[in-house]
Amino acid sequence: MNNSSPESVDSSEEITDTEDNDEEDLGVLDDQRSIILHLLSQLKLGMDLTRVVLPTFILEKRSLLEMYANFMAHPDVFLAITSGATPEERMIRFVEYYLTAFHEGRKGAVAKKPYNPILGESFHCTWDVPRDKVRPLRTTSSSPAPAAAHSAQTTSNDGLGSYRLRFVAEQVSHHPPVSGFYCECKERQTCVNTHVWTKSKFMGMSIGVSMFGEGVLHLLEHDEEYVFTLPSAYARSILTVPWVELGGKVSIGCAKSGYSATVTFHTKPFYGGKVHRVTGEVKHNPTGTIVCKAQGEWNGTLEFTYSSGETKVIDTSKLPVIKKKIRPLEKQAQYESRRLWQHVTSALKAGDIDVATEHKHQLEEKQRREGKQRTASSTTWKPKYFIKEGEGWVYHNPLWKTK
Repeated sequence: MNNSSPESVDSSEEITDTEDNDEEDLGVLDDQRSIILHLLSQLKLGMDLTRVVLPTFILEKRSLLEMYANFMAHPDVFLAITSGATPEERMIRFVEYYLTAFHEGRKGAVAKKPYNPILGESFHCTWDVPRDKVRPLRTTSSSPAPAAAHSAQTTSNDGLGSYRLRFVAEQVSHHPPVSGFYCECKERQTCVNTHVWTKSKFMGMSIGVSMFGEGVLHLLEHDEEYVFTLPSAYARSILTVPWVELGGKVSIGCAKSGYSATVTFHTKPFYGGKVHRVTGEVKHNPTGTIVCKAQGEWNGTLEFTYSSGETKVIDTSKLPVIKKKIRPLEKQAQYESRRLWQHVTSALKAGDIDVATEHKHQLEEKQRREGKQRTASSTTWKPKYFIKEGEGWVYHNPLWKTK
């Protein structure tokens, strides 16, 4: 296995990603429905689906590790957080970023399932973000110093006048299936480290996927850490046209500044009601003051109301998406997501479910064999990029250690 660190992933080899990965919204075909019915007949309510092999035709053409990268599709909004003039401003900007991150990560109206990453799989990409694009989603009364004034230029030709954001994700554990991901921008002295594992549960006509774990956003120039959690996802109407909704309450907190936020993703009531609704509020804990309220749809229009009385509307569908950069397949190591899953992906694109299933099966068998070998020789798996710390996983060379 190629043991390169992300620092040695040569970003000059990266090219702008051209995969659009839009999923066809065809719904479930008749012969597929009978397979799903057969599968459902063997499941019990509340059953853990972690070890249940789901049919290949419900797969989305990307790995879960890449889906996490797509949560960073608005890196300009992400980088604007740290230039907020006050702790309140920075927390509000983080909430604005958080609420706009899901629509691109969860693309396509039809619920499909990304590939389950195999142990040791990794995904690398970068974004070059034009400096003049890094500004908050709203105008503020206090005008912070222009961001470009206190940061070094990136030296790559195409990135001149850009900030570079680097991303690495790795599957660090198989049982439970834990992914770690880390993203940093050296010039802005900001990075985020997240570990997350999913647990799927059968709920009759839907499947619930709970996300456990947490992320920490570090703003080094302010010495602030924002700890946040992630919502659950539900695949509904799995026999007709499956669709995804998010649900549950998440929390965001900055211990140093005393600001916190709660965001609730509302699942649609059985009768009536809107889909994809989200509400949130930002609070200054020492005084109990609510400084910002948000409501709307996470994949539609969001409305923010601030304590000053001003309001702001953000339409997620109109936010510009900055394309990630990724190395071509032939430059990738064997265990990088796109290269690892390339045969499954090309078979799915060609509509050849049997070939896709066969390639997926080969990868899973390889993972099983290697697991048995490790058990037999009593070796524990050691990830390449992440180190276990307490209950979580932390990137091995994070920005806060290299200051």
